Amino acid sequence: MKRTIVVAGYGPGISAAVARKFGAEGYSVALVARRAGPLEEAVASLGAAGIRAQAFPADLAKAEGISGLIAQIRGTLGPIGVLHWNAYSGAAGDLLGASLEELRTVYEVSVVGLVAAVQASLQDLKSERGAVLVTGGGFGLDDPKAAAAATRFGAMGLAIGKASQRKTVALLHHRLAGEGVYVGEVVVRGIVKGTAFDQGQATLDADTIAARFWELAQKRSEPSVHVL
Repeated sequence: MKRTIVVAGYGPGISAAVARKFGAEGYSVALVARRAGPLEEAVASLGAAGIRAQAFPADLAKAEGISGLIAQIRGTLGPIGVLHWNAYSGAAGDLLGASLEELRTVYEVSVVGLVAAVQASLQDLKSERGAVLVTGGGFGLDDPKAAAAATRFGAMGLAIGKASQRKTVALLHHRLAGEGVYVGEVVVRGIVKGTAFDQGQATLDADTIAARFWELAQKRSEPSVHVL
């Protein structure tokens, strides 16, 4: 039975490129996001390339539903060999004007949802010697320039989410290394071409980032690499 990659937080750009790359390498692909329409379009596109894929519409900000989601994916596509966590929330752009619910949503998506997905997938990940691959962001770095940029672009909540997620990745990397499960992140320090953030100034290519994720999954050593 082929292994499955769960692409959580699917959209145009990095996650689409990851789905194509791992699908081309023989993985079945589970696409997860809130909107069913774009997911079905992506499934059709991947299918045309000979990749087995299926849509699983879900709100990843509601972590209590993630265990059932993972069970559904496993039952449909088979054992989970890779969990790719690309989900994020752009809420709480200005911390001084953000509601408490917005702040909770940021943390729920970036940390609670990720941990819930790892817990639900853990049996498969151990048996498959699998990997958890997380899309990191430059706003989350402990750097004055990153903080200034996140404030200027109204991405303060995103910065907090990515910073918390970065520590979560580091902890899970060390916690699971002895159990045969690799955990790592690619920190994207720029704008990716073809995404909603691209206003003509993007310099990063999604396929290049997907290739770094594949390399991480094969080498299984570094917990974090940067793409600039």
